Amino acid sequence: MLHMIWVLIIGAVIGVIAGAITSRDMPLGWIGNIIAGLVGSWLGESLLGSWGPHIADMAIFPSILGAIVLVLIVSFLFGLRKKKT
Repeated sequence: MLHMIWVLIIGAVIGVIAGAITSRDMPLGWIGNIIAGLVGSWLGESLLGSWGPHIADMAIFPSILGAIVLVLIVSFLFGLRKKKT
């Protein structure tokens, strides 16, 4: 149980870092940051491998890179949706 809480906290931090680097906000605030961090971690580690330091079984650098890609894609898609309405 404690590990799951730690994973959510680190996922949120990774999502916040990705949002700060891209200067874009995720929809749903902190929940969006947690989702972006967790999915970005999975995406980054799947594409780039598991290298660098690990916290809560997440490789930090590939996770941040994956979250940056995810934040850019989501912000682009939500930007298109807002323009159409």
